[in-house]
Amino acid sequence: MHETAVIFLEFGAVLLGLGILGALALRGGISPIPLYLIAGLAFGTGGVLPLATSESFISTGAEMGVVLLLLTLGLEYNADELVTSMTSNFRAGLVDLVLNAAPGAIIALLLGWGPVAAVAMAGVTYATSSGITAKVLSDLGWIGNRETPTVLSLLVFEDLTMAIYLPVLTTMLAGLSLLSGAISVGIALLTVSVVLVVALKFGRYIEAFVRSPNNEVMLLKVVGLALLVAGLAQQLQVSAAVGAFLVGIALSGQLAEDAHALLAPLRDLFAAVFFVFFGFQTDPSKILPVAGLAALLALISMITKLLTGMYAARRAGIAKAGQARAGIALIPRGEFNIVIAGLAVGAGVHPDLGALAAAYVLILAAFGPLAAKLVQPLITAITERAA
Repeated sequence: MHETAVIFLEFGAVLLGLGILGALALRGGISPIPLYLIAGLAFGTGGVLPLATSESFISTGAEMGVVLLLLTLGLEYNADELVTSMTSNFRAGLVDLVLNAAPGAIIALLLGWGPVAAVAMAGVTYATSSGITAKVLSDLGWIGNRETPTVLSLLVFEDLTMAIYLPVLTTMLAGLSLLSGAISVGIALLTVSVVLVVALKFGRYIEAFVRSPNNEVMLLKVVGLALLVAGLAQQLQVSAAVGAFLVGIALSGQLAEDAHALLAPLRDLFAAVFFVFFGFQTDPSKILPVAGLAALLALISMITKLLTGMYAARRAGIAKAGQARAGIALIPRGEFNIVIAGLAVGAGVHPDLGALAAAYVLILAAFGPLAAKLVQPLITAITERAA
């Protein structure tokens, strides 16, 4: 059979399957993300129906999903709000870094994997999944809540920290000199600074360029600009998600609302593909031997992220219900964590690191949305009783 036909058949089957799973999730009143992840396990390496032909095609769609998730999240805020929120939550960002990087590093050292593996595992346990958290905030209607800017500022703080961390990690993995590592970090910081300054100072010009009375033209401009900036950011060793997010915050007012409405269906489509591809990358047979250790590490991380969110929200003067929501929203792990583990495994740091990281991320990627959904009624009841 022709390769293009196989890709269409496999990709069509994946999308149709996701539609059915999404319908089941809606009927059960839960987030569809865990079901998408399970589908990825079934269709990936070692699964029931591995889809080898369309994997690269789905991989590209998954990366677009992350870009669109962060672009639409950025449209909810403007640059001034972002800078103010990050400035006021800088201390909370440092608490987040210490509390959540430590468990991964300690586990690696206790297992005797060495300092390089400890640095890699620190990144695996530190970063919240911006993509999954954005989806949870949207699905549960938490976007307009008072604690959401606090959560957002922590996510951006983590992404900017990754802009420094990833060049350092790759330098350590490659055994390069200190000078090479310093140059990589400098390029990453300069890139983020330039994009942020452009968003702050020249946002009105970007809006004038993007604005159009025709929805089709505006959609093409917004998506094209986001992908262009995301690609440039990735090329300069900064997260593509950061680039797309900054494009979103450069747009504001009615233009941002119109762009958000146009992008929502496209975002949901590619976001679902991202969660499936995440499952693709995990071989189910390798998860069982490290499942116990991964569950323990996941439990510790749930507690540290909950404490982080509650601390940051309390500093912002938010009530206890909002503090709990902030902590729960930070639980999921996802794209960054898998990228970090993949770099370490590719460099041959330790053969068990990849399986442990995959099991750990899978637990939190699935449990995070479920926890948010299950705890929401309890938070609402507590709030009403307190009122």
